[in-house]
Amino acid sequence: MNLNATLFFQMIVFFVLAWFTMKFIWPPLTKAMDDRRQKIADGLAAAEKGKADLAQAQARINLIEANAKSETHTRMVEAEKQAAAIIDQARREAEAEKARILAQAQQDAQQEVQRAREALRADVAALAVKGAEQILKREVDANAHAGLLDQLKAQL
Repeated sequence: MNLNATLFFQMIVFFVLAWFTMKFIWPPLTKAMDDRRQKIADGLAAAEKGKADLAQAQARINLIEANAKSETHTRMVEAEKQAAAIIDQARREAEAEKARILAQAQQDAQQEVQRAREALRADVAALAVKGAEQILKREVDANAHAGLLDQLKAQL
């Protein structure tokens, strides 16, 4: 065999193989590499978007937490005000009840004093009649002298 012919046929086989590889093998490989490159880029973009979403979610959580704290504080302050108002109202009602009870007690005491005075006047009148009876050594009729006894009670 001739070395030049072998070299020539090897060159032809090489060029056919190169053309076949460039025509049928290389495009699917480059397409596969480009698809893989695109998937990696999409994955990285999704990861960046996830990080951004996470940051936004964290910001929203912080905002919601701050709102909840301020709302809780507001409710606590309002509850304290309401408790103070209820205590003041109860205190006013207790003072009014105290005043009513004191007035009733004073009125009852005045009525009791008046009854005691009337009873004392009656007792004094009876004692005066008994004393007069003993002084006069005769019997004095209390029914006959009722007007005189009433007059005596009024003077006492």
